[in-house]
Amino acid sequence: MQFTTEDLLNVTFASEPLPMVEMAMALVAWQRRDEQAVFGRWRSRVSQEIPGRVRPLLDLLRPDGDNPQFVEPYSRTLDEGLVAVRDAGPLLTADELGRIAARAPGPASWLRALWGRDREAWEQLDGAIRSAYEVLIAPQWPRIRQSFQADVAWRSRLLAAHGIKACLASTHPLAAWTGSVFEVGLPPDYATTLGGRGLLLMPSPFWTGRPLLAEGPEGQDGRRVLMYPALTPLPLVGPGPAEGALDALLGRTRAAVLQLLIRQRTTSELARDLDISLPSVSEHTRTLRAAGLITTQRDGKAVLHSATGLGVDLLHSGG
Repeated sequence: MQFTTEDLLNVTFASEPLPMVEMAMALVAWQRRDEQAVFGRWRSRVSQEIPGRVRPLLDLLRPDGDNPQFVEPYSRTLDEGLVAVRDAGPLLTADELGRIAARAPGPASWLRALWGRDREAWEQLDGAIRSAYEVLIAPQWPRIRQSFQADVAWRSRLLAAHGIKACLASTHPLAAWTGSVFEVGLPPDYATTLGGRGLLLMPSPFWTGRPLLAEGPEGQDGRRVLMYPALTPLPLVGPGPAEGALDALLGRTRAAVLQLLIRQRTTSELARDLDISLPSVSEHTRTLRAAGLITTQRDGKAVLHSATGLGVDLLHSGG
């Protein structure tokens, strides 16, 4: 992604999480199989709770996150979002139908009916969205907001202290800069320019993959949106008020990992001291490393972790 000077001066954070976007990301997260140490139990619970009427959405919302935007509008409420989805019906193109049908796990007949503006198909879509929202989003909205706000607070501090390049590089372990080009070393490979319009940053507590670039709320002529994994994913957000600012930002276990890494420790030592599994430790250290809060190095067979100066500053500030 190529940035101009104007783009770099026009990078801002979204003001709040959006229910339809998070509903879509929750369904995507449910279908993914990465970060099992963090999302495994959540996925098992969702599989038991989610009603069958939500299933048609899985034809539209696939695990890689490269999904049609009409079903995840930038609306502030569910009702506004449902209206936006309905209004998008006449604008759906045959080319997009072909792309979606080729990715869908189910039969294409329902999708063709949807694109053909069949009333029953659209009522089915409406019911699926409402059911998904009621099960996945409404009960968790305070925790979703907590994750979103904590991430924005942290990256705003990172932006102020270290600049926009450090802020964006912290969104993924494989994110890096080459001059004024922001890159993530994962497929698919593509290049894009922002055209001086800037970028809107949007953390999601459900998304677990590489940062996703999408058209923004202002349409084709406005800023693009970069959605990235929030520093604290939903399963790590406590059900009640956090005990401290650091817990609110990182989640209790991840905050404990960072606190222990004031002194260098191995992965096995962290697992022992915190009484968690080795895969869980690896998930936590990967995210802390991507945020620039710890460093990791190998010494023979041992993997050693320690807090960076930025991590120590965060601990001293209380988050």
